[in-house]
Amino acid sequence: MSYLEYNAKYVPTGFRKLFYLNWPIIVLLTAVAGAGFVMLYSVAGGSVDPWMAPQVKRFGVGIVLMIGVAMVPIWFWRNISALAFGISLLLLVAVELFGEVGMGAQRWIDLGFMRLQPSEMTKITLVMALAAYYDWLPTNKTSHPIWVILPVLVILIPTALVLSQPDLGTALLLLFGGATIMFVAGVHWAYFGTVIAAGVGAIVAVFKSRGTDWQLLKDYQYRRIDTFLDPSNDPLGAGYHITQAKIAFGSGGWTGRGFMQGTQSRLNFLPEKHTDFIFTTLAEEFGFIGAFALLILYVLIIVFCIASAISNRDRFASLMTIGIAMTFFLFFSVNMAMVTGLAPVVGVPLPLVSYGGSAMLVLLVAFGLVQSAHVHRPR
Repeated sequence: MSYLEYNAKYVPTGFRKLFYLNWPIIVLLTAVAGAGFVMLYSVAGGSVDPWMAPQVKRFGVGIVLMIGVAMVPIWFWRNISALAFGISLLLLVAVELFGEVGMGAQRWIDLGFMRLQPSEMTKITLVMALAAYYDWLPTNKTSHPIWVILPVLVILIPTALVLSQPDLGTALLLLFGGATIMFVAGVHWAYFGTVIAAGVGAIVAVFKSRGTDWQLLKDYQYRRIDTFLDPSNDPLGAGYHITQAKIAFGSGGWTGRGFMQGTQSRLNFLPEKHTDFIFTTLAEEFGFIGAFALLILYVLIIVFCIASAISNRDRFASLMTIGIAMTFFLFFSVNMAMVTGLAPVVGVPLPLVSYGGSAMLVLLVAFGLVQSAHVHRPR
């Protein structure tokens, strides 16, 4: 059977593609975003402005984009993966040259109608590029040193550019997301063992470099590490954020104080209550049950993505789906660990819940790629 005959017989076309979408994922994404709308309404004191209304509009646009991306055959996304990644790198360089500065970091490009954060796009294009690479590479060459060097460079170059902005959180997401693709593609475990050993050495070097001429991190990043290790050392300074977050979690108890009754957010004790620390507001108002319910929604999204990847016999589509699922997992797990004091504060928003334009749109486009892989998978 020829390729055209196969497509005509097995791959849905036109309007029929809508019936082949992974609808459980769409429902779960909408549920998570709905929780975000409720919390943005709450932290604004019972008003749709200034955060909820724009977020709803962005989600609507994002859903349309997601379905539009899903309708495009997966082979098209495979073919443009290298181009998309190259554009991401150019945009990261553009940020270095004339990016907009906000809160001490240079991460955005002002497009007039919105501020674009290229590092958000890079999380997805990196996954696409690596998935396309391992789809092209014969499996018997996956662990050969020559063929390991290129994907390592593909990961390290954008990571270095993002780290210089500085954006430690996104840099870590790029590293772990790329490493996941390599691991799932079949790269030998010895490479990862070597990287882990080097990582331990790097951590030691980071601490040893503090206060020297070759200091590896910014001062504020060291303060975040100090705060993580012992927030009580400076409860009104560097430890203020995590201290107030823990108070919010503790006061929520099992069932929470009630909708719009959270004192930490209402009285503005909680910093960045509409972005990075919105999960603490949810935990204070809806308690452990509300926070756990949101976590279950996130986990179900991951489960459906992995199930779709396992059932997909197209190597590129399967690797890309797993890579996007892992990136999504890192997104919410790092944020939750960060605001609960289990990890240093690295500025990672809670996906689909925290207020933000670039992050939401890019994430929904990424799930559009997952949907495209699902719709056009070999049957």
